[in-house]
Amino acid sequence: MNPSTLSPYHQELSEFRLAYSKAGSIVSLVLVLMGLGLDYTLYREYLGTLAPARLVVVGLTLGIFKMLHSPLGLRWVRPLTLLWLALPQVMIAWMIGVTDGVDSIYFVGLHLALYATGIILPITFFESLAFGLFTYVVYALACHFHPEGLQDFNRFAGISLFILFSATVSSFCTYFNERGRLNMFALQRQVSEKNASLQDINRTLAEVKGQLLQREKMAAIGTLSAGLLHELNNPVNYSLMAINMAQTLPAARSDELLKESLVDAKEGMTRIQNIVTDLKTFAYQNPGDNSQRPFLLEQAIRSAQRLAGHELKGVTVSIDVPQDTHVLGDEPAIIGVLINLLSNAAHALAKAQREQPRIDVRVQTEGGRLRVTVRDNGQGILPENIGRVFEPFFTTRDVGAGLGLGLSVSYGIVQRHGGLLAVESEAGAWTAFTFDLPRPE
Repeated sequence: MNPSTLSPYHQELSEFRLAYSKAGSIVSLVLVLMGLGLDYTLYREYLGTLAPARLVVVGLTLGIFKMLHSPLGLRWVRPLTLLWLALPQVMIAWMIGVTDGVDSIYFVGLHLALYATGIILPITFFESLAFGLFTYVVYALACHFHPEGLQDFNRFAGISLFILFSATVSSFCTYFNERGRLNMFALQRQVSEKNASLQDINRTLAEVKGQLLQREKMAAIGTLSAGLLHELNNPVNYSLMAINMAQTLPAARSDELLKESLVDAKEGMTRIQNIVTDLKTFAYQNPGDNSQRPFLLEQAIRSAQRLAGHELKGVTVSIDVPQDTHVLGDEPAIIGVLINLLSNAAHALAKAQREQPRIDVRVQTEGGRLRVTVRDNGQGILPENIGRVFEPFFTTRDVGAGLGLGLSVSYGIVQRHGGLLAVESEAGAWTAFTFDLPRPE
C-alpha cells in the first residue's frame, strides 16, 4: 500500500512500526550472535554446525535491516518485520532438530521471541497469532524429524502446551497494545483539534476585544463630542442672533452688498447649526426600551445625508418619501445605519468611477411598516461575496480601510427593530439594501 494513501492513524503506526522494527532487528542480531556462547557451553560438539547457521541468519537479518532503511522500508515494513522475526525461530527449531529434539533446551528461545514480540513490537493481533502458530509448527516439525522422533511424548506435549500458552499471551498483549496505540492516537488527534479550536477561540476573543475597545473609544468620543457640540452650539446661536440683529439695521437695508453678505453668513451659520443638531442627535444614544420613540424617518435620512456629505461629493442623491414618515425606533441608531449604507454606496461608486454616480433612497409604506431602499449604480457585489456581506469582519475594502463591522452591526440594529436588512445586487451594475421599520400605532 502506498504510504501517501494511508489514514493518519495507519501512517503514524507504520512509522512507529518501522522505528521499532529497525531497533528490534539489531537486538535480534545481537542475541543470535550471543547464542554462540550458549552453543559452546551446552553443545560444544555441534558448534561447527550451529555457528554457520547463526552467521547465515545474521547475514539475512542485516539484509532486511538494510531494506528497512531504503525507500521501500515504510511500505513493506510489516512483511519485513515478520520475516526477520521468523528467521531466529526457524534457526532455533533447526537447532532443536539437530541437537536433542524434545529434550533440547533451545525451546526456551522460542518462548523469549514470542513474549518479546507481544510486549514490544507493534504488530497486529492476527499477525501475532499467526507468528505463534508458526513457532509451534516449526517446533513440532523439528521434534518430528529428529532422528529419535518423539521419544518423550509427554515432554513434547507439555512444551507444546507451553508454546501455545505463550503464543496466546503474546497475541492478547499485542491486541491490547494495538488498542492502546489507537486510543493514544485518537487522544492526540482530539488534543490537536482542541488546540486548533482554542487558537480559533483566542483569535475570536482577540477580535472581540478589539471590537470592544473600539466601542469604548467610540463611546468616549461620543461623550466628548456631546460636550463639544454643546459648546459649539452656543457661539453659533450668538452669531445667528447677531446676524439677525444686523439685518434689522438701516445700513444693512440700504447697502445691497452688506445685505447679501449677511444673508450668506446666516445661511452658513444655519448649515452649521443643522450639522450640530444632527451630530447631537447621533451622539446622544441611550440604548434600551426608552430608545424606542417615534421620529420622522425623512429627517433621519436628511441628517445621515448631511453627516456623510464629505463622502457624497459629486454623487447625485435622490430621496423619495411619502407624506407621513413617522416610525418607531432608536433614531440615532437608524441614522447610523443610513450613514453606513450611504458611505458604502459612495465607496462603491468611487471604485466604479461612473460618469453619473447616483444613489436613490426610496421609502414605501407596506402595511404597518415603512420600507427603506438605498440603491446605487456602483460596481455591485460578486455572487460569491453577497452571502457574506453581513458577516462580522468581512470586507472587500483594502487593508486598513475598514473593519468589516458596519453591515453586521447595522443588521443587528434593524433586527432589534423587528425588521430585516437585505441586499440585492448585480455585479458590475448596481446594489440595493432594504430594511423596514415599524410605524407608531
